[in-house]
Amino acid sequence: MSETTTAADGTESSVTRVLIADDQHLVRTGFRLILDAQPGIEVVGEAADGAACVEMARRLRPDVCLVDIRMPALDGLEVTRILAGPGSADRMRVVVITTFDQDDYVSRALRHGACGFLLKDASPALLVEAVRAARRGDALISPAVTVRLLRRLEARSVPSSSGGRAPGAALTARELDVARLVAVGRTNQEICGDLFLSLGTVKTHLTNIQSKLAVRNRVEIAAWAWATGTVARDSGFPE
Repeated sequence: MSETTTAADGTESSVTRVLIADDQHLVRTGFRLILDAQPGIEVVGEAADGAACVEMARRLRPDVCLVDIRMPALDGLEVTRILAGPGSADRMRVVVITTFDQDDYVSRALRHGACGFLLKDASPALLVEAVRAARRGDALISPAVTVRLLRRLEARSVPSSSGGRAPGAALTARELDVARLVAVGRTNQEICGDLFLSLGTVKTHLTNIQSKLAVRNRVEIAAWAWATGTVARDSGFPE
């Protein structure tokens, strides 16, 4: 069943409306060409700096904002905080575009409410899936970004005041399995295959995990798993 959204003019549409913010014209053009070629996706605007992105997002009300971290006027971290952060009156879905040398920036974007991370050299298919996942209220993280970034969170984690007992200790064994796979960038379909579960069961587990951990999406599940040591360095997951 197709989803509907309310556009800026008040009409409902099943089209996923996307705003692209990047200071490189060629990057914006490339993303637009890829996304506009997909059924059910329409790029409604392009911004070359962060201030313009915030203004256009508030005016156009896109379903998903693709936001580069390094931009003039306002950087992508501040844009993410304004549009998706806890203090935002009407949160939007922001997917952050990053590169490997920006791990610290991405961890801050996570705290500011980003619902996904994407490498600039990601495949067209991954770009499209990131947009569709964000529209569903889910999140997609490039696996390479997931492992590198969240291992940094694990390295900085400290034992809890409850004697080292992780805040999510109430998770069942199967929920912990799902959380570990989310933390290394597995999609729902891949989790189904790894754990021999149906898609509906995986989604139920994810809903329960989010409720128990009081987190909003799979990005925050992944951050929790690494920060609490739920995913161990010797777990056998990919580097």
